[in-house]
Amino acid sequence: MRDFFVCDILGASPKDDLGSMEHPMFSLATRPDRNIRSYTHNGMQVTVTPSVRGRATIHDKDILIYCISQLMAALNAGREITRTLRLTAHDFLLATNRDTGGDSYTRLREAFERLAGTRITTNISVGGEETTSGFGLIESWEIVRRTKPKGGREGRMVSVSITLSEWLFRAVQAKSVLTLSRDYFGLRKPLERRLYELSRKHCGNQREWRIKLPLLHEKAGSDAPVRVFRAAVRRMIESDNLPDYTLVEEPGDIILVQRRRLVEDDAPVRLGPTMSPATQDAAREMAPGMDIYALEAEWRAFWVSSGRPRLTSPDKAYLGWLKGRVQR
Repeated sequence: MRDFFVCDILGASPKDDLGSMEHPMFSLATRPDRNIRSYTHNGMQVTVTPSVRGRATIHDKDILIYCISQLMAALNAGREITRTLRLTAHDFLLATNRDTGGDSYTRLREAFERLAGTRITTNISVGGEETTSGFGLIESWEIVRRTKPKGGREGRMVSVSITLSEWLFRAVQAKSVLTLSRDYFGLRKPLERRLYELSRKHCGNQREWRIKLPLLHEKAGSDAPVRVFRAAVRRMIESDNLPDYTLVEEPGDIILVQRRRLVEDDAPVRLGPTMSPATQDAAREMAPGMDIYALEAEWRAFWVSSGRPRLTSPDKAYLGWLKGRVQR
């Protein structure tokens, strides 16, 4: 097997990892964001430390989404994958609805520098022990381009290589990902992208999902005051641009997320049974500090790989699997 994976799957469905969809790791700012951000949820702590270049932005994340999409398409086709990917810049720019103009090299290089420089520190509890680890969003990157002809224009990019973090690669191997709408790349406002991510993860294929606006503000990772964030959400409600979901403001400072239609790639017949709120609460107690949504996705992948056996009690089956998973 080669020591790199070639991104050559045309039309791969956009995929995003559950971990970064849940936690606000990416900056929503349009200027360099050099602030250290800490976030705590259900016992899991995440600290994001930027480099002098600033924290990776939610638009920089397109690179990771493209890589995850290619790897998942390869896995589903039975191909072997590696952490290091080689891609064609032109294919990436087209797939993510980006301009292919002359300054695309500069923008891509800046994105790589922010991704490699942004460090994540998080704690994970397994078997009664808590482990704190740190990693970059990507491990390394390389752009190969033709040398500039004398008196001519900048040489074009020949190839791009990127090595993903172990953390992200493990998420792909565990299939802890969700399919995004292709219209996601058409969202230009950072907050629109972030609220779509949260809607996709928490509402999913349910008909609706409610969340208090202050909590939404925290989960979104917005640095704006709550009143400014509320005004921005109201503008989003009025414009109604999110793919697959619509937002509604309800009394009590609550935001209602409603599904427009079923997201095809994650229909229940393919994803398997969903867990009840009581089961999710039990899972939190059994696996403190762990991402229960990622665990649930891992269990579904196990269920699918086992031939989708008929389950008389999916909740009990999941909790039984989770008990063994935590002990391991």
